Amino acid sequence: MSAKPQVLISGFADEGPLDKKAEAQLTMLAALGMSYYSLRFVDAGQGVKNVMQLTRREIARLCKLHREFGVRVSSIGSPIGKVKLLDVEDGSTNAYIPFDKYLKKDVQRAVDLAGAFETRLIRGFSFYHPRGEDPWGYVDQAGERLYEIAEVCRKGGAIFGLEVEANLIGQNGRLLRKLDKLVNHPNLCLIFDGGNLSSQNFTPVETIAEYRAMKAGIGWLHIKDYKIDPGLKWTGFVDEERLKNFVPADEGDSGHEEILRNFKARIPGLARKLKKQGVPGVFLDLEPHLKGGGQFGGFSGVDGFGVALRALLNLLDYVGIGYDLTSYGDIAAQKG
Repeated sequence: MSAKPQVLISGFADEGPLDKKAEAQLTMLAALGMSYYSLRFVDAGQGVKNVMQLTRREIARLCKLHREFGVRVSSIGSPIGKVKLLDVEDGSTNAYIPFDKYLKKDVQRAVDLAGAFETRLIRGFSFYHPRGEDPWGYVDQAGERLYEIAEVCRKGGAIFGLEVEANLIGQNGRLLRKLDKLVNHPNLCLIFDGGNLSSQNFTPVETIAEYRAMKAGIGWLHIKDYKIDPGLKWTGFVDEERLKNFVPADEGDSGHEEILRNFKARIPGLARKLKKQGVPGVFLDLEPHLKGGGQFGGFSGVDGFGVALRALLNLLDYVGIGYDLTSYGDIAAQKG
């Protein structure tokens, strides 16, 4: 009997404890048996900050806590790419930063943080096009900038994961696949997130089609699901601060069962490829948003995070994907 393909389970632990204190996040992970997490917002002793704003002292303290708890960082949950592509007024509050400055300061900062926390992976985005305009008209420009970001990552030994998300140029699987083909760089891959598609009123069939469109470029998956509210009319723009319909991965409209069944065949080959790049395996990264989402994060509570984890593991059992919650391949914690 052949072994099941194995994935590694991670999660945005800042969605758990309300105070986002480092010890509370790591305690939650330990209680759930998890040893990987994506680092986004954290209070490492000097108040809640995005990972990009951490001081050297906070970084050193976090690294010490990681050793004590036996936890590793799977990815840097950066906001790279969540800025305007062009310096135009479009009624949004999104920031514009000149790209040369952005590349040298923010992108390099994310790469340096990946090195400090001993991960190869950086989560990022595809830039905001002018609101109300067709994103396809900005794909070439975004691709040029993403190539330069991938080059900075290459020089620093990191991989830039481009997440599918509403309101950005890469807002669906077809657009992301086009960006991936344009950039054509080994240090850029795609991140599928079903909830970020179904929250745009994509039906399960449509979400699965968007997954298939971007499948060839996927490096890892975010696990988030969303129940479409028939009372919300789709206008082409998602008010992220109002999104309240996120649910566990086995309850929503993102088609996770079929997507994971399809993805299952890709896991062994993708894992081999990632390991050659210094990544321990294929991550499924929980970002549940069960108690609400926003432009730069979400909240599930410790209870909600546990519910989301159990739903995912049950779904993996059902579709026949094995999983490892630990850093060190502890066979007792593996399923399958």
